[in-house]
Amino acid sequence: MTGSSVAHGRLERRLGVLDASAIGVGSMVGAGVFVVLAPAARAAGDLLLAAVLVAAALALANALSTAALASVHPTSGGAYAYGREELGAWPGFIAGWGFVTGKTASCAAMALALGAYLQPDAARLWASAAVVLVTAVNLLGVTRTAAAAKILVLPVLAVLVWIAVAALGADPSAAAAAAPQPGTPGDGPASGSMTGMLQAAGLLFFAYAGYARVATLGEEVRNPRRTIPLAVIAALTTTVALYLLLAIALSRFLGLPGLAASAAPIADAGRALGLPPTVVVAAACVAILGALLSLVAGVSRTLLAMAREGDVPSALARIASLRELLSPGTRTSMPAGSPSGRHPVPWAGQVAVGLLVLVLVQLGDLATVIGFSSFGVLVYYGVANLSAWRLGARRPWYCPRWVPALGAVACTVVAVLLPPASVLTMLGVFAAGLAYRWARLRRGRSSG
Repeated sequence: MTGSSVAHGRLERRLGVLDASAIGVGSMVGAGVFVVLAPAARAAGDLLLAAVLVAAALALANALSTAALASVHPTSGGAYAYGREELGAWPGFIAGWGFVTGKTASCAAMALALGAYLQPDAARLWASAAVVLVTAVNLLGVTRTAAAAKILVLPVLAVLVWIAVAALGADPSAAAAAAPQPGTPGDGPASGSMTGMLQAAGLLFFAYAGYARVATLGEEVRNPRRTIPLAVIAALTTTVALYLLLAIALSRFLGLPGLAASAAPIADAGRALGLPPTVVVAAACVAILGALLSLVAGVSRTLLAMAREGDVPSALARIASLRELLSPGTRTSMPAGSPSGRHPVPWAGQVAVGLLVLVLVQLGDLATVIGFSSFGVLVYYGVANLSAWRLGARRPWYCPRWVPALGAVACTVVAVLLPPASVLTMLGVFAAGLAYRWARLRRGRSSG
């Protein structure tokens, strides 16, 4: 089979529960845990733990809806595919556009965070190198992605749990020299308010949202009706427990003002606890690389689904193995267990995502793109919840109808309470996407 004949081919089912769970945890335990706790503390003040719990509850509702949908529709594309099946083409497009734009912003944020940890003065250079690296690894195939996720996530979890447990057992006075204090009023925590707490929950959602990465692999997991729900719930449960532990430990050890003012609270806590700075930096870089690895793959799968339906240029639906790309004319479909580089991947989408992230890395700002990401992904999950609500008798037992209803309302409320600049910018991005689809459909009717 040649490259021209596999433009709309199928992906192979080779991932089990452990593989899919590792990808989900690797997607969540990334840049978010290292950068988002401080801005969340500034917004929520003494309601930070409530914000963590609200974000977790929202993520749980979304996870159950996503798992229910993925078990009924085991295909690539996540809520884009689910929205098309259950609600229609336009809601599906809104979901897909929200995921692609929001997660592309998230990829840029993660790459910038990686560069800042490695060398702040050359952050954009390091970020660009990271994007090139993860794009190349993803081109080797999803088996390499799953294996890398499992290898990357374990040492990161070990470092984070050690810091959290050590901080809970340490004397908070030991952190006095390490915890920065607010230099301006805006650097300190706000007085607790419901609006601030919900805004913080929206920011924290940036850190939780990676569990949808499992659903976008619906075409590549074995026994998806069993594997996807188990993997989604396992990944989310692990991550929620870790984030709660870290929020409690850092709030106690650094103090709420110190946590709110810190640019790198985990690094500050680790230094005060006597952990070599290189250990925390290495853990941050490994975690961010793991999350970036999964996210680039996830966005490319949604682009693949959208391209198959004609909602983005059809060239983005091209599938081929790396071996075929390097040696045109070779076979694409290889037996399970073949060496990496021989499995078909949505290479056109992966390359397109990598190039777009490279552009955003040069132009973007870390704090702002977190807001962009949260808004886009909350819209995506709003459509997912509405789609799950429409499943009726097909909905699994673990997702009663009130769960997606509550999730849809919560996504809407939290999204509109994000920082106004993020909301307005992303509304413009959605308007541009809708205009593109309308124009394409109009051209199609005219030519017909």
